[in-house]
Amino acid sequence: MSVPAVDQQIRLLRPAKQYVDPYTAHGSLVEDERRPDGTTERTLTVFLAGAECPFTCTFCDLWRWTIDGPTPPGALTRQLESVLQSLDGPVPDRLKIYNASNFFDRRAVPAEGIARLATPFAAVTVESHANTIGPKALAFARQISGRLEVATGLETIHPVAIAHLNKRLDLARFDSAAAFLAANGVDLRVFVLLGAPYVGADESVAWTVRTVAYAVERGAAVVSIIPVRGGNGELERLQALGLFTPPTLTQLEEAVDLCLQLTGAVVTADLWDVKRLTSCQSCASERIERLRRINVTGRAQPRIACTVCGGA
Repeated sequence: MSVPAVDQQIRLLRPAKQYVDPYTAHGSLVEDERRPDGTTERTLTVFLAGAECPFTCTFCDLWRWTIDGPTPPGALTRQLESVLQSLDGPVPDRLKIYNASNFFDRRAVPAEGIARLATPFAAVTVESHANTIGPKALAFARQISGRLEVATGLETIHPVAIAHLNKRLDLARFDSAAAFLAANGVDLRVFVLLGAPYVGADESVAWTVRTVAYAVERGAAVVSIIPVRGGNGELERLQALGLFTPPTLTQLEEAVDLCLQLTGAVVTADLWDVKRLTSCQSCASERIERLRRINVTGRAQPRIACTVCGGA
């Protein structure tokens, strides 16, 4: 199958990718997560290595964690088994399976024994593009003993940006996927970008908040705000053209603070590699810790005053 020209352009700008072992998970972490009903879950997140997503988005950096070619049958099961065998203590409440691609794409996740391994967990989260949410999601929901949650990227509702992200997703398709999950008793988790390409820096926070509100209105139980991370070549090209401005820690704080006013869902900041957003080392750690507390409690926290940068 031929690769679209825009996909080829984005991929040609990428730096070299390190070898990824298809039989070894990238890692895992156990943490507490807040749910909309006010409860806190102990969550195990496993980062699996598999095939790359076929949607070559302009902002994506997950491709660097994927293998070349389709995922070998049995590879993901072996990775997950290894992580589960290394667990100490009681089984966490939720298992999150992130494979840097689409869980319901058989090229990325061959039919295998993942459902069996998920049996001990009360809830399971997987990630997938909205275009791949359908009967396969329901089939997996029936195979597991816990409740299924599907995480999907809405990214932005900015009318220009959404048309230029190369995600091949429009709002009507997202709405259809959200309604399908709700009608079938499957929970929805949504990823929203901060600093989306084609959104002006002075409008970035406002459009992030609007997008979060849009996801909540369509039934999202959890929304994660993800600051766009440069380094894929395409973002640097767009930045040179004035079409992308890297987000800042201040913008992330502002977006999270404004989203605390929303009800009906948990809204959190994605703090992976968040230190790259900081420009002041005097206050960075305190400000990141403040966001971490908000993620866990859902309550407003005093902003950090900094005599060096003024909190900028």
